[in-house]
Amino acid sequence: MMLAAATSSELEPAPHQPVLLAEVLEALQARALPEGRFIDGTLGAGGHAAALLRAAPRARLLGIDRDPRSLAIAQARLAPFAERVIFAHANYDQMEALAAQHAFAPVDGILLDLGIASMHVDDPERGFSFRADAPLDMRYDPRPDVPSAADLLNTLSVEALADLLYTYGEERESRRLARAIVAARPLRTTRQLAAVIERTLPRRERIHPATRTFQALRIAVNDELGALERVLPQTLALLRRGGRVAIISFHSLEDRIVKRFFARESADCLCPPRQPRCTCGHVARLRLLTRKPITATEAEVAANPRSRSAKLRVAERL
Repeated sequence: MMLAAATSSELEPAPHQPVLLAEVLEALQARALPEGRFIDGTLGAGGHAAALLRAAPRARLLGIDRDPRSLAIAQARLAPFAERVIFAHANYDQMEALAAQHAFAPVDGILLDLGIASMHVDDPERGFSFRADAPLDMRYDPRPDVPSAADLLNTLSVEALADLLYTYGEERESRRLARAIVAARPLRTTRQLAAVIERTLPRRERIHPATRTFQALRIAVNDELGALERVLPQTLALLRRGGRVAIISFHSLEDRIVKRFFARESADCLCPPRQPRCTCGHVARLRLLTRKPITATEAEVAANPRSRSAKLRVAERL
C-alpha cells in the first residue's frame, strides 16, 4: 500500500526516538537472522523497523500502522529498504489477515510498541494533549466512522463516563469528575476539558490532574486494550517454532494484559493449584524469556525521558 510521501520537514528532526532499541534487536535475534521475516505491528515513524532491517540485511518486514500520517513518515524513512518492506494501513489486530493476504507467514519475530507516540502528543491538532488548545479528537485513524473523544464526552451518561475514566485512567475521582464534565457539556476542545478537570480535582500529585482523563479517552477512542487482547492469540498463529514476540508497554493496563497472556501460554496446565490431576488439556505454546520486564538504562532515560515507563516483555514460540 502506497501513501503520500512525507516531506523532509516532517522527518527533520526525527519524530521520535525508538525506545529500548538495542534490547528489541537482541530480543528478535535480528543479527542472527539476516534473512528473517518480521512484523512490526506499530510501525510509527519506522525507528525500530529501520534498525532491524539494517541489522538483518536480507530480512523482510511487514509494517502495520493505523495512522496514515505515521505510515507516510515511515515510508519515507524506510525508502532505502523499500524492496524488503510491505506497508499496511490497518490496526495491528488485523495482523493475521494481513499476513495471509501477503503470504507473509510464518514469521521469525513480531514487535508491538504500544501506546502513544511522541509525534502524536507533539502535534496539537490531534487533540491528544491538554497543553495546547485543539479539537478533542484523539483518533489515530481519523476516519469519519470512528467516534472522536468529543463524541464520547458529549454523549455518554454520567455512569458510563465514570466507568471509562476509572477503567482506562484509573481515576479515583471518576464519578465526581464525570458529573462535572456532563454538567459542562458540550465540550469541544482540549483546553475546555482541561479547565473542567482543573476546577474539579485538586492538584495533589506531581502529574497534572488531567493526565488520567486524557489517557482514558485516548484508550477508549482507539480501543487500545481491546486491540491488544485480540492480537495476542494471532502472534501464536504467525510465529514459527523458535520465533519471538517482543512487546513494549507504557502503563500497567497494557503490561498486565501482556503479562497474563504470556503466563497463560507458557504453562502446561491451567487447572486450580489444589486440583490433584490436570483436566484442562492446555499445552504451553510459549517460553518466557523475561520473567521480569526489561526497562531502560539510566543513560537512555536521560537521553529520552519517554523511555522511563517502557517495559519490554519477550517470549519464544515452542
